[in-house]
This record gives sequence, C-alpha cells and structure tokens, in this order.
Amino acid sequence: MQRNFPQLSELRPLMAFERPSLDFRSTRLARAADLWDLRRIARRRTPKPAFDYVDGGAGREVTLERNRRAFADVELLPSILGGHASVDLSTTIAGARSALPVGIAPTGFTRFMHAEGEEAGVGAAAATGIPYTLSTMGTRSIEEVAAFQPNSRRWFQLYLWNDHDASLDLVNRAAAAGYDTLMVTVDTAIAGQRLRDVRNGMTIPPKLNLRTVLDASYRPEWWFNFLTTDSLKFASLSGTSHALPDLINSMFDPTLSLDDLRWLRSVWPGKLFVKGVLTVEDARKSLDAGADGLVVSNHGGRQLDQVPASLHAVSAIRAEVGPDVELILDSGIMSGGDIVAALCAGADFTLIGRAYMYGLMAGGRQGVQRALDILAEQMRVATTLLGVSSVAELGPQHLRLDGRVASTPAGGPVTARP
Repeated sequence: MQRNFPQLSELRPLMAFERPSLDFRSTRLARAADLWDLRRIARRRTPKPAFDYVDGGAGREVTLERNRRAFADVELLPSILGGHASVDLSTTIAGARSALPVGIAPTGFTRFMHAEGEEAGVGAAAATGIPYTLSTMGTRSIEEVAAFQPNSRRWFQLYLWNDHDASLDLVNRAAAAGYDTLMVTVDTAIAGQRLRDVRNGMTIPPKLNLRTVLDASYRPEWWFNFLTTDSLKFASLSGTSHALPDLINSMFDPTLSLDDLRWLRSVWPGKLFVKGVLTVEDARKSLDAGADGLVVSNHGGRQLDQVPASLHAVSAIRAEVGPDVELILDSGIMSGGDIVAALCAGADFTLIGRAYMYGLMAGGRQGVQRALDILAEQMRVATTLLGVSSVAELGPQHLRLDGRVASTPAGGPVTARP
C-alpha cells in the first residue's frame, strides 16, 4: 500500500474548529438532538421537586408509561413515488390558523420550573405562530400574559371553582384580554395521587428546609433566579401557599356537571373545548352541552391512573363524532412523529405540556423555542417520508395502531378494520 504525506491544503478544510462561546445556554441547547436530550438537561439543572412535578404521574404511573408505549407501538405507513418538494405543516384550529399542528398546553406552577415561566411559553409560541394556553393555576395573570405578547394567540384553561362567581370573573377577564378559546378541564374533580409530589413535599411557594436548600445548591442558575425575581405564587390566588392536593380539593368543584358546562357555554363568547374526554359517551354529552370541540386527554397520566392512552381513545371518539368536530389530543407526546401519529389516528391538533416544560427547564424561552424547533423538523421529516404535501393529507391510511390499519369509509366517519 502506497502512502503519501498529507498536504496542508487538504488538511486545512478539516481543521475548521469551532470558536469557543461564552453563551453556554445556546451551546447546550444546540447539542440537544431531541426532546429526551432536553429532558436530561432539565433534570441536571432543576431541583428535584420541580422536575418531578413535571416528569411524574399519578399512582404507580401506569398511565404515564401507557401513553408513551402507545406512541412507541405505532407503525407509520408511507406512500411512495408521490414525492413533494415541500410540506405545509400549518393547519386551522378553533377558527384560526396555526403554523404547526401543535400548541402549548396549560401548565400550573410554571415559574417554579424556571423563572421565565409563562413569558417563555407565550413568547416562543408567538414567535412560532402557534396557540399558547394559560392555566388557571398559572404563575402569571391573564392580563400579564396578554400584555407580554399582545399579538399572540392565547387560549385560557379553566378549572371550575366552588366559587362560581370567581370562575365567572376569570372567564370575563380572559375574554376582555383577547383570549379566543376557553378550555374547560373536567378530569380534576379532586387531585390525583401524585406520589412523587407527596414524597417531595411539593408546595407553592416551596418551603425551604435543609433538603431543598442542598438540592438547589448545586443548581446555581435556578437558585439565583428564585431569589432575585418576584415571589412565586398563583397569579389568580394571590398569597396562597398550600400543599397541592389540599389546594385543589378545597377550591375546585367536584360536582362539576353538564349544567355547569351549559352555563359556561352561555357566558363565554368564543370557542369552547372540553378537556379530559376519553370515552365516546362523554364526547357526545359534551358536544350536546354546547362544546365546540374536545381535547382527548388523560391529563398526561397525572389524575386517575390506569385509564386509556389518549392515542387509543381518539380513534373511537372520531368514529363517534364524525369528521366535522375538532379533536385535540394531548398526553404522551415527545416527538414530531408522535404528533403525526396523533393526526393520523383522528386528531386535528395536539398540545404539549411536559415536552415544552423540559425545554423551559433546560433553558428558559430559548429552551422552549428549541423544543418547538425540534418538533417542527421531526414533523417535516416524517410527513415528507410519508409521502404527503401537507398535514391535511394525513389520515388513517398512514397508521397501523395495535395491529390494525384504520380506514375511512366513503361518506362516513373514521372506523377501524382488522
């Protein structure tokens, strides 16, 4: 074998070393290839009670694992030889356009995970052109979020309180502040048994003891932000500091009924979605009571354990309600491929909670933006390889779920066949 000495001219292109950067946040986020990488960064940088609140589920976390297994077991079925130069990932949901078929789900206690909190979420959502949902249990108020991003598309998630006048005040404030969609959560009559939170003594504001101080001590950025920003509280529940299950069980209305849903429909001027639907019976009842659409959700496995995966529920609900009712799916999404699978299974749109919170904990607004960018690129690759030119073309013909290929009969709703 003949050997030659390398020429300097040949080596020069191979020695283009990156310049060191002092922007450590951007550097670590750029190295995250997927949302699981962001999760690993988040775990390193966030105190255990905050990380576990996001990462955990109810009971033995059977539903939490079931949600992920449902997506992992999906088979996507590409159509070949019908290539397209580009893919349109935009869609219409609740009467307006979204740049991606995904929005940010409502999350409580958000500034406990990272001081940028709701500002990071709504800022990244606005920059991406997707909806942002503010939680009743948010750590910024309805008006603060609207003022921070006045041109963003904002939805408001409502837990109905025992004090219905207080709930009505929230609804009216959301309408006045330009929130166009009300999302009524119906699966939280009482708090789920989130055992990680019990073990961690999770409260808002957090109670400082030797264990929590030591846990935060080697996460200096989180600790510095916590000490140097305004106090952490529920923006709608100023001054409240309770153990989380006690707070939910004392404030939320466990008698929430269809009459309450009809009442909310009568006082809310925009679109109304019911969040927490898993059965065809509840889907029909919600629509009959005035809902414009449904969020097929098991609360990310954080309420009743051992319920169906949202991905498995959405196909049956689509078959029940037909093609014209808008269905949003959440719970378990951790990739753009998961979003594509949800759309193929019958959803019109999706929401991400944990997925964006991992980005938030990993790097504030930049981290949320990184999570959204990763999802967008994964969706672009998946849809291109499936052989479609837009997300509107995705359907049951592209999905095998639990060994079955879904099909759409002519003129009828989505069903499934062996």
